Amino acid sequence: MNGRRIQAEQRGRRAESLAAFWLRLQGWRILARRKQLPMIEVDIVARRGGILAVVEVKHRATIEAALAALDQRAARRLMEAARQLAATAPGQPCARVDLVALAPGRFPRHVRGIQC
Repeated sequence: MNGRRIQAEQRGRRAESLAAFWLRLQGWRILARRKQLPMIEVDIVARRGGILAVVEVKHRATIEAALAALDQRAARRLMEAARQLAATAPGQPCARVDLVALAPGRFPRHVRGIQC
């Protein structure tokens, strides 16, 4: 890997760690990080009560840019991943896709997605 790619990987891991910490503070239990599935790698899999969330983490220069960074194609693949994970989870929870948007100097923004 080249230097820029390594730095991007490190920034991504730090952003995911911050998002996981933020979710824990909100009462979520982190089930997996960087969960590899056939169609996509999921940043965070979390559960709170009867909700299983596949969480995409986006870190950009502004919260607005982070919120806009999740495209429709990736969102569809994440929803399919959420359905697959829910089908194998105990109690078959409701599955959804969430986004945690991060930007320097700002509190994380947790956007709750598609719900059952």
